[in-house]
Amino acid sequence: MKANKAVKRLTHVEDLLSDVLERHSADAPEIRQQLLDAKAAVGRAKDAVEFKASSRTKSARKKVGKKKEVVKVPPAKAVKKHGPTKQDLEG
Repeated sequence: MKANKAVKRLTHVEDLLSDVLERHSADAPEIRQQLLDAKAAVGRAKDAVEFKASSRTKSARKKVGKKKEVVKVPPAKAVKKHGPTKQDLEG
């Protein structure tokens, strides 16, 4: 799953937990504490995904910036060696 999609889903879960906490009565502190712990865990997971995604994009940017360009240089033309010409033989 891509990081952005995971962050969106975790944000949605966090919102749902907040809604449940608002609606839940304060009569059952054990359940309320469990919901608070769950919301905190989701928040930590979201932060971890965001951190990992941001560090991955930074390293990708560095790699692109440091890429060496390959310059293609055509090979030098070889000089043809000729045998003696008619002028060389007459002289």
